[in-house]
Amino acid sequence: MYKLLTHNDLDGVGCGILAKLAFGKQVKVRYNSVASLDREVEWSLTNDPKDTVLFITDLSVNDKNKERLEARFQEGGKVQLIDHHKTALPFNAHEWGHVVVEDEEGKLTSATSLLYEYLINQKLLSASDAITEFVELVRQYDTWEWEKNDNQSARRLNALFYLISIEEFEEKMISRLKSSDHFHFDEFENKILDMEETKTERYIKRKRRQLVQAEVNGLFAGVVYAESYHSELGNELGKEYPHLDYIAILNMGGKRLGFRTIHNNVDVSAVAGHFGGGGHVKASGCVLTEEAYKLFVTDTFHLESLQEDAKRNRYNMKESPFGSLYKNRSDEVIVLSPANNSTWMLEVDDTKIEQTFNSFEEGEKYLKRNYQGWLIKDDDFVRYLMDQVKK
Repeated sequence: MYKLLTHNDLDGVGCGILAKLAFGKQVKVRYNSVASLDREVEWSLTNDPKDTVLFITDLSVNDKNKERLEARFQEGGKVQLIDHHKTALPFNAHEWGHVVVEDEEGKLTSATSLLYEYLINQKLLSASDAITEFVELVRQYDTWEWEKNDNQSARRLNALFYLISIEEFEEKMISRLKSSDHFHFDEFENKILDMEETKTERYIKRKRRQLVQAEVNGLFAGVVYAESYHSELGNELGKEYPHLDYIAILNMGGKRLGFRTIHNNVDVSAVAGHFGGGGHVKASGCVLTEEAYKLFVTDTFHLESLQEDAKRNRYNMKESPFGSLYKNRSDEVIVLSPANNSTWMLEVDDTKIEQTFNSFEEGEKYLKRNYQGWLIKDDDFVRYLMDQVKK
């Protein structure tokens, strides 16, 4: 008998699908949240037959269960933990632990891709084009590589996963991977996915107007309340407000906090780790602890949301050689303009600040972090110029 305990997201369920393709009715799969895994592991070690082959994928256990798994392994029990999160790397110290964040070719891994490789190497599953393509879509979505590659199929696979139940998703994928030469979406799925994209765009547009900015433990966070589309929301808000180090997404119903970043120099798994959570460098999460609640809810609830930059301007443009005009909620007028051929300067209410910047992006980042200004519309820009002429 086989048992798989895995995560309840796309990557975790991808592992469940592979396990059922490999073992059929001989495997029992349980999908878990981060919080519920340790209870499942403890129950399994206490109640399942001793000859059960236990797989744990896409999640890692606490110290107490680590000791229990080690003891089971030393007694001759069959245990295999497969993960790809940086926070799980210490499990490689155990013979039953296999954690790889990046493969030998420098490609980021997922739990699904690692399990697929394991099952093939152990001759427990035969590779096929359809399964390989499915695994790669899961991997690209989970590592966020899909955006760099503009792999819309990976994004749509995740969207489909959240549109239907896990059971239905499993059934569809297993049937398709068994019978098809290549992975594909059927006509009905493509229709509902097209509708979902429109819905997602509206949701993100609404949430964009609710984002607030806060400095937390030395990093600048954009904080927003949302229960849906966390990855898409974090990505779009990160691109809209690149001066922010990361986006913190509060799911109050689930009492969880998600972190997303678009920056290569920011590790949100470290941010989540501070609150007892973990995950990927660019996508992580944690339980909403008392400390996290204070920092991201209590201390930010009174803040006003960020104002979006004007988008259809013809005159007040970013990186303009004549200067770009911003305002903030304190009605301060902020001008970011070239100081010379290589540096940029800021003037706040006609007073030049001492600091200069090596690029427009650097200056705008400083402006938005310290003054929370936004690029004003052309009409306001023209009025400002007319007032200046009158003076």
